[in-house]
Amino acid sequence: MLDHGPVLAVGIPLMASFLCPLIGWWRKRACYAWAIISLFFCFLVSLHTLHSVIQGGTIRYRLGGWMPPFGIEYVVDHLNGMMLVVVSAISLLAVVYSGKSVEQELPDRRVYFFTVFLLQVTGFLGIVITGDLFNLYVFLEIASLAGYALIAVGEDGAPLATFRYIVMGTVGACFYLIGVGYIYVNTGSLNMEDVAGMLPNLYHSRVVVTAAAFLLAGLAVKMALFPVHTWLPDAYTKAPSASSMLIAPLMTKISLYVMIRILYSLFEPRFSVTVLPITEIMIWAGVVTILGGALMALAQVDFKRMLCYILIAEVGYVVGGVGLANDTAFKGAVLHILNDAVMTAGLFTIAGIVMFKTGSHRLSDFTGLFRKMPVTMAAFVVGALSVIGVPPTCGFFSKWYLVHGSIIAKHWTFLIVLLFSSLVSVILFFRVIEIGYGFGVSHGVHHGDGDERKIRFDEAPLGMLIPTIVVALALILIGLYNQTILSKIIDFTVPGL
Repeated sequence: MLDHGPVLAVGIPLMASFLCPLIGWWRKRACYAWAIISLFFCFLVSLHTLHSVIQGGTIRYRLGGWMPPFGIEYVVDHLNGMMLVVVSAISLLAVVYSGKSVEQELPDRRVYFFTVFLLQVTGFLGIVITGDLFNLYVFLEIASLAGYALIAVGEDGAPLATFRYIVMGTVGACFYLIGVGYIYVNTGSLNMEDVAGMLPNLYHSRVVVTAAAFLLAGLAVKMALFPVHTWLPDAYTKAPSASSMLIAPLMTKISLYVMIRILYSLFEPRFSVTVLPITEIMIWAGVVTILGGALMALAQVDFKRMLCYILIAEVGYVVGGVGLANDTAFKGAVLHILNDAVMTAGLFTIAGIVMFKTGSHRLSDFTGLFRKMPVTMAAFVVGALSVIGVPPTCGFFSKWYLVHGSIIAKHWTFLIVLLFSSLVSVILFFRVIEIGYGFGVSHGVHHGDGDERKIRFDEAPLGMLIPTIVVALALILIGLYNQTILSKIIDFTVPGL
């Protein structure tokens, strides 16, 4: 059965989402266990598929036995094999984490939540694994529609935030679809490998150039590249805690993956380096995104909203790293996709725990939490150090490769912005640590009531705490084993820049 790993990775959560309402009709509480079991097997299948790729190379799975380019083909190489494991692992942790959170925030909507949650994971995995341009669009829409539903049931203001997300998301999807249409007009095919074989002879065509522009513009919206990022802060801040933990770490990373796939699998590297100045544009887009995200994060008094702007800045790291167009920077960009997905998941678990305990997620809600929840806040410190880039956490190593790549490319502006962003992260997270220990006054918020005897040990529930600890450990282990990840996986993704 594991020989059918590629289709099982998508099929398991898809079938589980169809069956979830029936299970909920029998017993509502059983939906939680059903989602955990389904995503656990999905994770095992993804892990096996990545292992098979490492051992034997690229896997091709033809749906229905139809030969490409006429049939849809799932293709798993080292890059999307890694992404399969990232998506399935974070989805599993998110669903374990979601039990108490959903019970508190969405008590009457548990069945619907887990149904749509599984459908969201299906969309994410399908985007990653498909080798067909239009099939990717279909999965993109599945993920988007499910995401809209998961966000809309959040806090006050969530419906309006979702509406803005729908408008921007639809624009991005339409741009991508127009690009696919132009590619099909010129090549007569939608299979990525087949199209990649025909495009080098068509680089002179204005239709192909226009197609590339539309594809990348659509993905820029989906990954929240500055200044088309405006949908993200409100959407992820207002979303339920469990929805944020799933969508925030994965949506932008998957869009970044698709960007890399378009630039260096669909098109040859020379197209974006020499035929069009795409990479140079990407570097400056990365610079603007890092600066915009970092500076906006400084102005926030809401923890989740601060994380959203940090997330936008991290998108700039990857976009700029890919734009530097050298092997070292590319490795750093791919490694940062992995690292940032885990870092973001960890920090959003903290935001959800604070929401669960206090009913809010403002920075002032962290007052005294280092005494009340030492384990949770220790995990927060690990995540903060990783975002800052302190070894041995994983964030240091991807930033090191990006800095090294900047030096190789002699792009000093991007290098300075990288270092500036890390300095801003120090300010942001040490401000939270200051509040968490109850010291002083920051941004007009008084910390503590001066009576430490009122502070009692009140750790997060076990179902929320275990995923938080697992993510914190992963941040350290990925850092310690970064060379193994590079040599076994990421080195094989470099397109020969």
